[in-house]
Order: sequence, then structure tokens, then C-alpha cells
Amino acid sequence: MIHRSPLTTTAAHIALGLFLAVGVMGSSCKKDEDPPPMPDASAEAATDPTPALTLAPEEDAGTDADADAAKPRGTGVAATSLKNCCAALKQNAAGAPEATKAAMLAAAGACDAAAAAGADRGSAIGQIQALLRGAGMPAACY
Repeated sequence: MIHRSPLTTTAAHIALGLFLAVGVMGSSCKKDEDPPPMPDASAEAATDPTPALTLAPEEDAGTDADADAAKPRGTGVAATSLKNCCAALKQNAAGAPEATKAAMLAAAGACDAAAAAGADRGSAIGQIQALLRGAGMPAACY
């Protein structure tokens, strides 16, 4: 009986697998088709050239554009208002662990008070961040 080491047996299996894989790939290759013939230069000269595109200036809309410019746009509320920050703080506090819930509720209360007083957003955010004591600031506050 011949005893072979496991390494020799494994190497033989890998070599056989690679040999079979290359053989299968080689047998399934098809011959490339010949490229189509190049067109003659005389055939290109005989075709009609495409007409050039011309751009015409647009006419002025007149008073319609002036009336649209005078209309107010949007609702006038900034997307990152202090009220949005307060609402996000309350929502985050509802799902926060007990250790940070109190800090988040205190920050939400200070945020509501600052919004009601019409405080400057920059100074209010500084106070809110100090009250959070390391808890995450909601994205609506930035």
C-alpha cells in the first residue's frame, strides 16, 4: 500500500480541478468573426452634408415675467428653524435610555423657551448643547 501525505493529495486535487476548468473554458471558445469591411472614402464624399443648426433668440415674455418675480416664494420658514430642533430633541428623548433622557428633556425645554422668546439661533444651540452633556445633538439642530 502506498501512503500519501494529505498535502500531496490536496495539491493533486487542486491541480486536477484547474486542469479541468481550463479545458472546459478552452473548448467552449468560439472563433471570432471577421470585422466588417471598411467603407470607401468615395462613399463618404458622395453623401449630403447635414445642415447646420441655427439658434433663434427667444422673445421677451414681458409683463408675465415681472409679475412672477413680484410673487413671494416659499413659506418664509427656514428649514433648520429652532422649532424643528426642539421637536427633534423631544422625539430623541422619547426613545433615549434613562441616563440621557433627563438631559435631552431639559435641552428640549430650554429650546422651547428660546424659540418662544425669539432668541438668536446660534446662542440657543450653544445652551442646548451644554445641557445635553455629551448626548447626541439631532441633525435638525445643525
